[in-house]
Amino acid sequence: QVQLVESGGGLVQAGGSLRLSCTASGLTFSRTAMGWFRQAPGQERDFVSWISWSGVPTMYADSVKGRFTIARDNSKNTVYLQMDSLKPEDTAVYYCAVDRTAWGTRLPTNYYYWGQGTQVTVSS
Repeated sequence: QVQLVESGGGLVQAGGSLRLSCTASGLTFSRTAMGWFRQAPGQERDFVSWISWSGVPTMYADSVKGRFTIARDNSKNTVYLQMDSLKPEDTAVYYCAVDRTAWGTRLPTNYYYWGQGTQVTVSS
């Protein structure tokens, strides 16, 4: 049974930083790409970032490029999302997900396991 457990969300002021973690079990973590998505109230789930099985390459949404950094530690079955220079518009529930392949994609439909989500709230 595949499980993804996210942590690290919270309330932060604009300009601050948070680091999200997502630890996976029940799968061969080192063979799959991982992604982060986010969903604000009343909106669709949007792509944030993905990372390939090896850690390179990575991809970011334009809205977070230069502020967020994705990384993974295959020895710990964990993927991270370092979020710096946070803005109020980054407020959302953040989800990690397992890609069907070793390479990432922006499409939510290509991810077949999802975490429970962690709330990130950025105050102005």
